[in-house]
Amino acid sequence: MDFSPLTSDFYGFADGLEDREKEVLAKLRHYLETEVKPLVNDLWARAEWLPSSVVKGLAELGVFGMPWEECRQFANSAVFRGWVALELARIDTSVATLVGMQNGLVMGAVGVAGSPEQRAEWLPKFASAEWLGCFALTEPLSGSDSARGLRTVAERDGDDWVITGEKRWIGSGTIATHAIVWAKSAEDGQVKGFLVPTSSEGWSASKIENKQALRIVQNADITLDKVRVPAAMKLANANSFRDTAAVLRLTRAEVAWAAVGNSIGAYEGAVKYGAQREQFGKTIDGHQLIQEHYAKMLGNITSSIALCTRVSAMLDEGTQKDEHAALAKEFACSRMRETVAWARESMGGNGIVLDYDVMRHFADAEAIYSYEGTREMNTLIVGRAITGKAAFV
Repeated sequence: MDFSPLTSDFYGFADGLEDREKEVLAKLRHYLETEVKPLVNDLWARAEWLPSSVVKGLAELGVFGMPWEECRQFANSAVFRGWVALELARIDTSVATLVGMQNGLVMGAVGVAGSPEQRAEWLPKFASAEWLGCFALTEPLSGSDSARGLRTVAERDGDDWVITGEKRWIGSGTIATHAIVWAKSAEDGQVKGFLVPTSSEGWSASKIENKQALRIVQNADITLDKVRVPAAMKLANANSFRDTAAVLRLTRAEVAWAAVGNSIGAYEGAVKYGAQREQFGKTIDGHQLIQEHYAKMLGNITSSIALCTRVSAMLDEGTQKDEHAALAKEFACSRMRETVAWARESMGGNGIVLDYDVMRHFADAEAIYSYEGTREMNTLIVGRAITGKAAFV
């Protein structure tokens, strides 16, 4: 299957991908266009989860586990994985969030902080979608201050750990088979990571209702009431929040790529609409102010792709730092917010219905803007790098 560059890739950044990477992207795009896109508006409107066949189809395409030698189908670059996130979000950001959760946060926690034995056993099960994961870090009273404010506690009891606490906004929390749970050790006060089967006694999860962004994703409130897990389920190398941060660092840049994909989805919907909608005797894409919107949107998309391409290349090179990923996420999400607004505006009243896709991207932008580090927190990470002074509090 031949790879065709997106018209929104105005400077041809995807030309730098390897041939095998382009081939996989072409297959993924075809699957998303034919099997996923026809479903998402209806699922979004009803706030219903994806059919299991879609999740399985993504697994068969090799989307899960791409960074990890234990389960990837071929050696690939972080830049390529960014394009995967972009292609997913271009169709639907909930789908991109599912993959980011499974492939980045959950498998990332195992890949970064698991022992060789844990990696060998657990990663292939997540890659095949035999296991579906969630990442339980955020709490009702602890979001941006998770490093210090985590209240979930893990206590040693013989050969087991007993975990008690609450989590909130946990994507896939109601449908996951396994959770990566972060808790403070009662012994040393340091944050530890655990793989917890959601069938464990004392685990309960309830769907957060009335959510108006990423409506396909099932976010959950979770309660852990003395959930007991064997010591072997503790991530061997997750012994402080630095290890948690190492996982977040891996995934933050891919969220920036997803923001670009969400922008492109809105941009493409607006351009398609503009070529069909007639006003004042001609299609609206022939009017000057509409073309101005298109040019501004394309400029935002192009500059964001450039930033994301470089920050992912830095990950491949081993030179990416927290502030690099933070700047990419902050910039791409801020430009996304502008872009989806211009896309919606260019369509007038029809921009607020789901029929033309743009409203879904417009609403979903608000969730991407906040998760994986708010704009404010990422700005302060970059500010610290600039000045050498932490201004978080």
